[in-house]
Amino acid sequence: MFWKKYADYITSIFFIGISLAMIALARALPKSKVMSIGPDFMPIVIAVTTLLLAVILLILTVVRRKERAAALAKAAPEDFDYRRMLSSLVLILAYVFILQPVGFIVSTVIYLLPQFLVLSPAKERTKQAAIKLLIIDVIFTMAVFFLFRYGFKIVLPAGIFTIHI
Repeated sequence: MFWKKYADYITSIFFIGISLAMIALARALPKSKVMSIGPDFMPIVIAVTTLLLAVILLILTVVRRKERAAALAKAAPEDFDYRRMLSSLVLILAYVFILQPVGFIVSTVIYLLPQFLVLSPAKERTKQAAIKLLIIDVIFTMAVFFLFRYGFKIVLPAGIFTIHI
């Protein structure tokens, strides 16, 4: 019950702290002498976005605390799905360890489909849904690859395949 009551407070404060630390650490990175966008650009963009979202969550949590308390009093306790959480954790760890040797494209395509399936409701895990998720997986992976490669001029790990496009 404690976690349900204070989860949004704890989460928002945690991410505010992480965001501020990430901004400070990113600003300590050396500036690029070759291009205008340095190695600190993306971490700062991500940290500022996370900071804004965490502040919004904290404000909404404070504003809606009475509504939330009433809703929690009426709600029935639900079981936490530890299997899904552990499956996601294992998938993320596997992705982190295969990213460098296998490369971004292959490892991301291999990672995203099982992660999508783990996070989707059980009744939506059909063959047709898996095909749609695979298409989204490939399109998203290629879009991110080309955005980083040609938009931000950041080379992602090539791994066993090298793409010269």
